[in-house]
Amino acid sequence: LLSRPVDPGAKGVAPLLVVTATAREADDLASALRCLLDEPSVLTFPSWETLPHERLSPRSDTVGRRLAVLRRLAHPSPDDAEHGPVQVVVASVRAVLQPIAKGLGDLEPVRIAVGDERPLAQLVDALAAAAYTRTDLVQRRGDFAVRGGILDLFPPTEEHPVRVELFGDTVESIRHFKVADQRSLGEAPAVWAPPCRELLLTPAVRARAAELAEQLPGVADMLHKVAEGIAVEGMESLAPALVEGMESVLDVLPEGARVVVSDPERVRTRAHDLVSTSEEFLQASWANA
Repeated sequence: LLSRPVDPGAKGVAPLLVVTATAREADDLASALRCLLDEPSVLTFPSWETLPHERLSPRSDTVGRRLAVLRRLAHPSPDDAEHGPVQVVVASVRAVLQPIAKGLGDLEPVRIAVGDERPLAQLVDALAAAAYTRTDLVQRRGDFAVRGGILDLFPPTEEHPVRVELFGDTVESIRHFKVADQRSLGEAPAVWAPPCRELLLTPAVRARAAELAEQLPGVADMLHKVAEGIAVEGMESLAPALVEGMESVLDVLPEGARVVVSDPERVRTRAHDLVSTSEEFLQASWANA
């Protein structure tokens, strides 16, 4: 399965999607495959910790990892091993079944490299548009803070936050640091920061929310806040009504990609249980509403 033919007209080898019954199996399989293949080319596509219709938002680190995978599938960087073409994506059946908003792979991450000419105000606007939260002190993934010519940023895909120092509009240095004591952990040539939410408050989304607020009184409070550009806990549950359309990870696979199901009977049983549970919770939510 791992020695797949290369399409001469394609950019590298078409990726392989491996579907497992559980998230733990996906992580274990991905770890094993990294011993056989180039480590950065084996990715895990995680699922949300919440059900799609729950009024709870997924964690920013989960969203960041998902968007990083989708970005590399749609627009791999041929000159960057960490963000280049993907060989294998391992996903649980829950991650495969869950609908995602169309076009997530086209979302631009915020890239900052040493030597870049980037005005600080431009970086702040880009991070805010990518659903990062401005705080006085960076403590959690998805936070950023500005002090003079210093930008602290905690990308959801990084283990530690980074400190970007600018001299005027020039990026002079990028260093990782510890949250607990703010001590530097070493320099980095660049930082790659994907968005922290899968539903971004674009003008189109805000306009749609304002329109729906008059039609859906049960979620009018949430929709009014979204229309005003305020990120609300659980607003992702309204994504099917606010975006242009939904798709699955199968729809974003490049041409020529293959899908392998690990232990099909267990995957089929797990998929049936997930659908049944989701339907029960959905009916209960409508009853409460």
